Amino acid sequence: MRGSGLAESHRPFVGQDVTLLAAERFAPANRKRLSGPALRTFLNIAEDWGLSEEQRRLVLGYPSRSTYHNWMRLAREGGAVTLDVNTLMRLSALFGVHQALGVLFATKEAGIEWLRGPHLAPVFGGQAPLALLTNGSMDGIMLVRRFLDAA
Repeated sequence: MRGSGLAESHRPFVGQDVTLLAAERFAPANRKRLSGPALRTFLNIAEDWGLSEEQRRLVLGYPSRSTYHNWMRLAREGGAVTLDVNTLMRLSALFGVHQALGVLFATKEAGIEWLRGPHLAPVFGGQAPLALLTNGSMDGIMLVRRFLDAA
């Protein structure tokens, strides 16, 4: 980047630098650091939204009941848990939905009402957005997130 005027620290990532960044992002130590707080946040949101255990497991990628209960116990006790990348990505998308609801609706109750009510937008096909969030697929979660982000 000779002559570009960009300082060394302001150059865009290229080649191997991007690979290293991605590897660090998904490293077990980083996932372990994020997993407990992510699960505790999820528990609070799931409680607010009134999700059943089955719906909670579907959002998380449908872990076995014993795995789910172990994760929840460890999260509540502040114990060490390391979620896989897929589960963390699902939680991240769900947190985006939660945040968007907080921005778009004046009250938490209004956001929850929107989630639970049937929706006429073509992407929902008359279903409640919550049905998509809890259908077990990452696509369902991302569809609701993208819809809210666009709003």
